[in-house]
Amino acid sequence: MADKRDYYDVLGVSKDASADDLKKAYRKLAKQYHPDMNPGDKTAEAKFKEVNEAYEVLSDSTKRQRYDQFGHAGVDPSYGAGAGAGGFGGGFGGFDVGDIFESFFGGGFGGFGGGSSRPRNPNAPIRGNDINVTVGLSFMEAAKGCKQQITVQRLEKCETCGGSGAKKGTSPETCPECGGTGQVKVQQRTPIGVIQTTRTCTKCSGKGKIVKEPCGDCRGMGRVRHTRTLEVSVPAGIDDGQTFVLRGQGDEGLNGGPSGDVNIMVTLRPDTLFERDGFDVWCDIPITFTQAVLGDEIVVPTIDGKVKYNVPEGTQSGTVFRLRNKGIPYVNGRGRGDQYVKVNIEVPRNLNAKQKDALKKFEDLSSDRNYEKRKSFFDKLKDAMK
Repeated sequence: MADKRDYYDVLGVSKDASADDLKKAYRKLAKQYHPDMNPGDKTAEAKFKEVNEAYEVLSDSTKRQRYDQFGHAGVDPSYGAGAGAGGFGGGFGGFDVGDIFESFFGGGFGGFGGGSSRPRNPNAPIRGNDINVTVGLSFMEAAKGCKQQITVQRLEKCETCGGSGAKKGTSPETCPECGGTGQVKVQQRTPIGVIQTTRTCTKCSGKGKIVKEPCGDCRGMGRVRHTRTLEVSVPAGIDDGQTFVLRGQGDEGLNGGPSGDVNIMVTLRPDTLFERDGFDVWCDIPITFTQAVLGDEIVVPTIDGKVKYNVPEGTQSGTVFRLRNKGIPYVNGRGRGDQYVKVNIEVPRNLNAKQKDALKKFEDLSSDRNYEKRKSFFDKLKDAMK
């Protein structure tokens, strides 16, 4: 026993490692040193045996307790524990033989009455790939919805060979390696005995058929790429960066599988009048000094057309008015956002002498009562200067 490595060192874990820690370490190392992964490598084979032996002992609470107390002597066969991986007749204690085969073969394993591995059937229906495209829209097209034409390049069944991949006038032949089953049985000699597994046939890639003379148009693939123009209905209310889907218009599936989809992402061009905030719309409108002072009826653009709005007397620059239900429709739903109108008072320029004189007379007739904000500011300024 003196030449054996410490089992904890073999698995690379501490002496207080939990059962889960042991299991994770074992599965990682067993996969690393498995003979299938290292054909002909004697060192790897020895490591694999050592890892199995260490896990077989440490995963069994009774054996682990003996090992912790007496070392390798505590699990020597003379003590009735047994240290090797041995045959099935010797018992495996806490050694989960299914774990290692699950790592290597993806499921059950043959040769022991436990079934056989089942590689994925390449002849099963396979869904076609999705296609991603981008479409540019104006503000109004996105807000109200529209029809758009898009161009896609998608894989479709080859009309020349009917999707078989074989040259016209020929047919795929049965694979001589697997006899048309798409699978072959492989026997492997491991430290725990001879294991029989079922693997995908490499000669036909699991299809059971071999195309000796490929179709000239699809080169044996059974599908060719075509450029198609599709008309799509853009849903009203869609926003910049959002995506909607055209179902079943992507790449055609394999073996009778469904076609993929076309994912259409929207990008919006800036608008000269409107800005969008979720489902709300913002619009800036300039008004004259007189309109702000006396009030007036103004025309406001909306996505549904022009509407009239009465600006109240004494409106200040920067005031925001709300037009309910004049915003963007909710996508595929009821209701819509609002429109917010911000008015900005435009200071007149290029006044003539008569206009300037009229404004001076107006100013002379004005008082602090007409300018509440200015009066408040100078009152605060007086208090601050005291």
